[in-house]
Amino acid sequence: MLFESRGEAMKRVTKKVGKYEIGRTIGEGTFAKVKFAKNTETGEAVAVKVLAKSTILKHKMVDQIKREISIMKIVRHPNIVRLHEVLSSHTKVYIILEFVTGGELFDRIVHKKKLSENEARGYFQQLIDAVAHCHSKGVYHRDLKPENLLLDSRERLKVSDFGLSALPYELHQPDFLSEV
Repeated sequence: MLFESRGEAMKRVTKKVGKYEIGRTIGEGTFAKVKFAKNTETGEAVAVKVLAKSTILKHKMVDQIKREISIMKIVRHPNIVRLHEVLSSHTKVYIILEFVTGGELFDRIVHKKKLSENEARGYFQQLIDAVAHCHSKGVYHRDLKPENLLLDSRERLKVSDFGLSALPYELHQPDFLSEV
């Protein structure tokens, strides 16, 4: 009896946002936390970028967040982390993303100390495919680095973090770069 009530208490502690059960924190940035979550309808694992609305307003990031979401809707490609949907509550914005299990390319390079020429060429080709797709859609990432390149379970490269990306009309505004 005691065990069952404890189990029930644990079920209530699990946070649910829409159809997603939110789990542990898997990453943390300056303005957001990324949490593991599970789609309760399909069982699919996803990553959820959680942003506090108060932080977004305090740091005047509303346009940047809207831009990031808009861009992620535009750039659907096998080598780009996929945006599933965006949800919000009174206090938070939840960006539901593809869950990429292989970690950062940065960590792979540090661990191996050196990539083989074939391995490096493969990642580079995938990166160029993703960047060419972005450019064909008028999107410029502007923050490509090994920490923003993830690897999935099949060693495929996935470009992530479009927070600093820009669209062509924005690049021509005189004070755009000073706002970054």
